[in-house]
Amino acid sequence: MFPTATTNAAGRRIHRAWLVAAVTFLVLVASAAFRSSVGVLILPFEQDLGWSRSAISLAVSINLVFYGVTAPFAAALMERFGIRNIAALALTLIALGTGLTLFMTEAWQLAISWGVLVGLGTGSTALVFGALVANRWFVKHRGLVMGILGAAWATGSLVFLPLISNVIDSFGWRYASFGIAVMCLALIPVVWVVIRDRPTDIGLRPYGSSAAITAEEGSTNSTHSALSAARTALSTLAFAAKTRAFWLLAGTFFICGWTTNGIISTHFVPATHDHGMGATTAAGLLAVIGIFDIIGTIGSGWLTDRINPRLLLGIYYGLRGVALIALPILLGPNIDPPLFVVMILFGLDWVATVPPTATLCRQIYGTERGTIIFGWVFAAHMIGAAFAASVSSVIREQFGDYATAWFLAGALALIAAVAALLIPRRSRAGAPT
Repeated sequence: MFPTATTNAAGRRIHRAWLVAAVTFLVLVASAAFRSSVGVLILPFEQDLGWSRSAISLAVSINLVFYGVTAPFAAALMERFGIRNIAALALTLIALGTGLTLFMTEAWQLAISWGVLVGLGTGSTALVFGALVANRWFVKHRGLVMGILGAAWATGSLVFLPLISNVIDSFGWRYASFGIAVMCLALIPVVWVVIRDRPTDIGLRPYGSSAAITAEEGSTNSTHSALSAARTALSTLAFAAKTRAFWLLAGTFFICGWTTNGIISTHFVPATHDHGMGATTAAGLLAVIGIFDIIGTIGSGWLTDRINPRLLLGIYYGLRGVALIALPILLGPNIDPPLFVVMILFGLDWVATVPPTATLCRQIYGTERGTIIFGWVFAAHMIGAAFAASVSSVIREQFGDYATAWFLAGALALIAAVAALLIPRRSRAGAPT
């Protein structure tokens, strides 16, 4: 069996939780990078295959919907069948879907391979995966770990885009797709060796916990069927839908998805191309967002342990709204200092919303149920992204540019800033008010 702890140079034992978190970080980085690479593939698909931007954006929207809706079911499946099993299956789906793009000749095939298969795979290794690991393996520094894992998701979405863009420019988009599939398959044995479903599976307590290990905590119930897992996810949604807190959490995260994955990740490169900027240069700007997101999301995790999460969300969405409204005014063929500042601002609050949102789900609904509810909240995030991907494409075709789409996204972010402050607390009876 893989050792439960390692020893550093000072002779101190490192809790296995940190090793599990490190591999989770790698999986999140990889799956996010693979899913978001379509942002730099839109123009190559248009040029090489002759497809319209709307047809490609439809495949992206399908991907985002499956990505989001899969999350709560994946959380329930991980509860039933284990984190390791579902993560390995998800990586297999991503590799299969990406590999099949090498053989496509029609736009509907992109919708199946990228939209459905990659959407299912990445949805199973999304932020809910990170939330489950953080909640099970950590008591101390839980918010910080959630911030680190949230940063992994955004970093993978953005930082690797210049590399993928360079591969496309030098060798063609098929080489990029093939490389993604191979790297995804290479992660599967790492996941299998390192990750365990719960610390009690190997006789450990969660990091920072002094409570005794119980048999209930140490078991992962794998006797239930996938149908039972689906029922758990749906019954949890039915419970949450009766509460005002859920609709505010889901509504703000819907807007979060609209203003990040939906419009930035999908349409930023094509939008900058309209203003005369090269694809690799634009991908570099997205990488700036990814780099500063590491600071912003880890910092947000640290702050979430100390400050009211509702206040943090209000600040994050407000700053994002201002940046989105400023963006179309600043876009041009060159990277001027004001545009660079806006990219930094995007980075600092890109996934900074995740730690406070996940924490609110846990505080209001409890750890286990809250994880599944966070999955549904995350589903709203990706549905918002799917709407934004399609709506922004229609706006571009109707008006000839993306300006209206940027202004709409900015206005929605400002609405979310107000809504976040209205999220209620747990009532005395233990249910949301």
